[in-house]
Amino acid sequence: QVTLVESGGGLVQAGDSLRLSCAASGRPFSDYAVAWFRQAPGKEREFVSHLSWSRGMTNYAGSVKGRFTISEDNAKNTVYLQMNSLNPADAAVYYCAAGPYTGSTYYRDDRYEYWGPGTQVTVYS
Repeated sequence: QVTLVESGGGLVQAGDSLRLSCAASGRPFSDYAVAWFRQAPGKEREFVSHLSWSRGMTNYAGSVKGRFTISEDNAKNTVYLQMNSLNPADAAVYYCAAGPYTGSTYYRDDRYEYWGPGTQVTVYS
């Protein structure tokens, strides 16, 4: 069992940066594949980024590649999402998720067992 809590969201101007954190309690994050998803009002939840520490894999959605970076601090049992060059299209509730290794289906939200409550990111132009 893993409990996830996100933090670091906020209100920023276009072009600014934010770093989201996802702290896990329970089993170590290194035992899981971890991902970030986001959901904007009126839209479906979408994949943002994935990390499998044990396999040395990271993946990104095309819309954030080159701007967002996912990383993990195993000592703190925390996963981060560094978000640079934010634009209004990035505004959403961001969710952290964890589950068994997902292989090539890392982008599917139904592959993850554990979810945090989410943190709001708002970007104004």
